[in-house]
Amino acid sequence: MSTIPESQSLKPGANEANLWTRREFFGFAGWATFLGSIGMGLLAFLRFMFPRVLFEPSPLFKAGKVNDYKVGEVSERFKEDQRVWIERTDDKLIAIQAICTHLGCTPRWLALESKFKCPCHGSGFTKDGINFEGPAPRPLERLAIRLDDEANILVDRSKKFLYEKGQWEDPDSFITL
Repeated sequence: MSTIPESQSLKPGANEANLWTRREFFGFAGWATFLGSIGMGLLAFLRFMFPRVLFEPSPLFKAGKVNDYKVGEVSERFKEDQRVWIERTDDKLIAIQAICTHLGCTPRWLALESKFKCPCHGSGFTKDGINFEGPAPRPLERLAIRLDDEANILVDRSKKFLYEKGQWEDPDSFITL
């Protein structure tokens, strides 16, 4: 005679509250893990097919005609959109990048004092862009500038000329008038 009560018998379907056996649970968990990893791999592959691309505007822009600029003045016409000043002297036209060489702030042109002054840390630059006060370690950078076939001024922000490397005398760093 059996001493096991009828409610604890090992017959199939005896315990209806237990939905899965241990074997069924681990089988389901294994397949879920496998299919989940396949799905993640497929999502990664689809993401790879659409790479992240940063679409930037062209570094080359037209800055008008030479006669648009007065001799001895610094034009702030392109300071906001291009971060560039254009200065016309008696014999040449130069493009100065409006980015402080200390921490990258945008300096202000002070026409009455004839200097560029950075509002962040007080760096000062002469009209030509040479640093003379404050923490800026070097002069402002000049940009490539040229005339196209129709006598329009073209400024290329991707080509920079550094004073400390002697590049300010490079023929691409100014337009001779």
